[in-house]
Amino acid sequence: MIEFAVFGAGRIGTVHAGNLHRHPGARVRYVIDVDAGAAADLAASCGARVASATDALADRDVAAVVIATSTDTHTHLIGLAAAARKAIFCEKPIDLDVDRARAALDAVNRHGVQLAIGFNRRHDPSFWKVKDEVAAGAVGTVEFVGITSRDPVPPPADYVARSGGLFRDMMIHDFDMARWLLGEEPVLVYAAGSVLFDRNIGQAGDVDSAVALLKTQSGKLCSISNARHSSHGYDQRIEVFGSSGMLQAGNEVAKAVPGADASGSHGDAGADADVPFFLQRYKDAYRIQIDRFLRRLNGEAVELADGVDGLRALILADCAQNSMLDGQPVAVDP
Repeated sequence: MIEFAVFGAGRIGTVHAGNLHRHPGARVRYVIDVDAGAAADLAASCGARVASATDALADRDVAAVVIATSTDTHTHLIGLAAAARKAIFCEKPIDLDVDRARAALDAVNRHGVQLAIGFNRRHDPSFWKVKDEVAAGAVGTVEFVGITSRDPVPPPADYVARSGGLFRDMMIHDFDMARWLLGEEPVLVYAAGSVLFDRNIGQAGDVDSAVALLKTQSGKLCSISNARHSSHGYDQRIEVFGSSGMLQAGNEVAKAVPGADASGSHGDAGADADVPFFLQRYKDAYRIQIDRFLRRLNGEAVELADGVDGLRALILADCAQNSMLDGQPVAVDP
């Protein structure tokens, strides 16, 4: 039984704590959050206790932590957890600054602890199947990867202002997917962005729509399309084209479930609905990701995004931001 301290009682912290609570090999021992009420509610739902960071990290029974707090706290908490010799699962991004991210990884390496980064889309069953089949040679040599990621509605302007921008906050998932599916590091990034529908996002200094083109040393290409708004609902698709074939993973849909009572039948048995947003679309991915983290802690050789993956995705996000601002392709630092 691996005991955890969960930092962050917000939306994503609640997801991770719930998955840990339901896992037979894990126990949530502490919840830590600046919002005392949210921490108390989440702790009560998991049979845990509210604690300070200092007390939770000092407890020798705690073997691992989940960091699901705001991005500006990630590297500080990684440093504290590493010094306390706790295994670390941290939500993306590691930080909004590459130098601080590097410093956090140095702390992890210095103290010899494990760090996994929450790129949950790697663990989505349909995306995982595409990756498996690509690795098995189903499309021959990979030539092109296409990634589409569009949110149903834009976030609040105050969130945008502190998010680090679309490339570091949203497209960073897709930069990780690009590296994962291409099987090579991109060496060149060209990106463009626009404010097409939400002036508040523009006033916050960001864009609501963007595209990025990545190129590897061998010439493989990846195109990424992101938008903070989608008129047709949450849009999550990948495709891989190769020398001898192609593979796709499309949007997930939820089947309508008809019912009946004394007043008659209800619901359209033939209707499908797009899964509304990321918590529903990637519900299985979040559960599988935490299960794989626990299996890794128990010594199994399972695939997880690590600190280097988090750093490389952040570097690509910085390159895309600079490319958009300068209107020129940007070479990626090795």
